[in-house]
Amino acid sequence: MSLESSSTRYIAKGSPEFRAILIALFLAGFTSFSVLYCVQPMMPIFAHDFAISPTQSSFPLSFSTIALAVALLMTGMISDRYGRKSIMVWSLMACAVLTLVSSWVTHWHLYLVLRVFIGVAVSGVAAVAMTYIGEEISKEDLAFAMGLYISGTAIGGMSGRLMAGVMVDFMTWRQATMWIGLINLLAAYSFYRLLPASRHFKSYPIRMARVLEAFRHNLKDRQLIILFAQAFILMGCFVTLFNYMSYHLLDAPFYLSQMWIGLISVVYLAGIYSSPRAAIWSRRFGRQRVLFISLVGMILAILVMQSQQLWVVFLGLLLFSFSFFSGHSTASSWVSVQAVQYRAVASSLYLFCYYFGSSVLGSASGLVWEYAGWMGIAIELIIILTLGIVLMHGLKHKKSN
Repeated sequence: MSLESSSTRYIAKGSPEFRAILIALFLAGFTSFSVLYCVQPMMPIFAHDFAISPTQSSFPLSFSTIALAVALLMTGMISDRYGRKSIMVWSLMACAVLTLVSSWVTHWHLYLVLRVFIGVAVSGVAAVAMTYIGEEISKEDLAFAMGLYISGTAIGGMSGRLMAGVMVDFMTWRQATMWIGLINLLAAYSFYRLLPASRHFKSYPIRMARVLEAFRHNLKDRQLIILFAQAFILMGCFVTLFNYMSYHLLDAPFYLSQMWIGLISVVYLAGIYSSPRAAIWSRRFGRQRVLFISLVGMILAILVMQSQQLWVVFLGLLLFSFSFFSGHSTASSWVSVQAVQYRAVASSLYLFCYYFGSSVLGSASGLVWEYAGWMGIAIELIIILTLGIVLMHGLKHKKSN
């Protein structure tokens, strides 16, 4: 018998507990992010059903992501007091139930209120899952477990768009939302049954003075400020493009159905490949070069997508997704290297800027779409990404490669 107590040992690859954690956290990533992003392909339907503008049709996603961004700054601290698994279980259950309730709502403003609460609920997974992995998994298997969870979030985002896009061609958006809520309720229950209880969690009170000091410390670091700006730019441009791509592809010369627009979400698979590969490229070529190429790749992809040929547009979307995930992976890992002290708060600030960019640019760009169409969106995104390249040069003298 091992001298190390089974209640205190870290969970290693190959054990039944490790497999259970992998499945549970994959379900957590899938559930939370499919609920978050399922509304994106429904935007043109919202505009018609609620008699609102394209800008307003982006609010269900933007309101959720801004709520997620703000809540991320607090949810991690709440889990420090009340536990990891319990916060994640309640969050996933809330995501599913709120999604089910939203399928019955007929008033636009009430629907937006529910989407705000969904964003808060998603933060209970986004802020806590990685902490749970870091506390319970052995160091040798940490990267593998973390990678699978991130894949789950990416596949969740893709599946939410794909399921919703396909379903609304055969049923109403309310029925599609209800089915997504039911699927996620089942996934949330499976998560509760599968995820082992925390072995290494230690509860401690929330100390706001220490939290505020951590924020001040990170916001004094010029390198981190630039990386936070990159998060805003990367995610803001990514969400903006996919928000208004739906309108673009419904229009001439493509006239795609909602089902085909939903299926286009498979371009996420390119990002699921490039995200882990970015770490290898960073070690070989340097983080700054990988980030630069990622930003340039996104600009080139936007230029390619000006084509009137659908297959060329699809290739542009593949390149855009590939480059975005590579850039995001590089910038987020750079934050962990740069933030020697108060690393958890630095990561929270990065994610705050990431989702804040999604909300602000994702909705504000609706005005660009309304007045300048697809060409206006392209010019806007190229200008913002060029700003990202200019800012990136301030990262030359970083602390570590």
